[in-house]
Amino acid sequence: MRTVIAGGHGKIARRLERLLAGRGDQVAGLIRRPDQAGALLAAGAEPVVCDLESAGVDDVARHLEGADAAVFAAGAGPGSGAARQDTVDRAAAVLFADAAERVGVRRLVVVSSMNADGEPPPGTDPVFAAYLRAKSAADAEIRARSGLYWTILRPGRLTDGHGTGRVHLAEKAPRGDVTRDDVAAVLMALLDTPGTAGLTLDLTNGGTPIPQAVAAVLPRPPG
Repeated sequence: MRTVIAGGHGKIARRLERLLAGRGDQVAGLIRRPDQAGALLAAGAEPVVCDLESAGVDDVARHLEGADAAVFAAGAGPGSGAARQDTVDRAAAVLFADAAERVGVRRLVVVSSMNADGEPPPGTDPVFAAYLRAKSAADAEIRARSGLYWTILRPGRLTDGHGTGRVHLAEKAPRGDVTRDDVAAVLMALLDTPGTAGLTLDLTNGGTPIPQAVAAVLPRPPG
């Protein structure tokens, strides 16, 4: 299986790259700068320089050719202003989805954010509010794609502790924390479970082992 990850130098992406490469999959990560390549090579991934804020759909599509699945894990990151929340967290996600559709990569898993639906409450930090609006808009555009088998994962507050292997995964979950290790493990499980296509799922740490948590959200057949 070959997976292409947007935001390949990010903390979640590098964890996912290590997991996929560790079981023998081919994995490539899109990165903004050549100096980020070493971290991807160390994770077992192929570094591909492609700045999603300046690339066109044809450029991105070329890097997705031959992939079995795509993961959008890019983000503007700490210290970015409101404008970059839109250009990365919304526009780049839509561009990546466009490129996947263009070359027939139908399986797409997107890392979004818990509470992305709905208007941020009064008093929310303006940049964080812009981030939530950007994620919400991107999620809405991706949900409208009939040519993609998309799954949207919405983690809670991210932490760098060791993964627990136990989570709360549901269409709606109370606010909570989740380790980046566990987010990466859930992403891999979602890639392996095409029946989760069409679902938007909240994720926090919890008490259910990841395989059982993913199995529990699968739609039940009628009757």
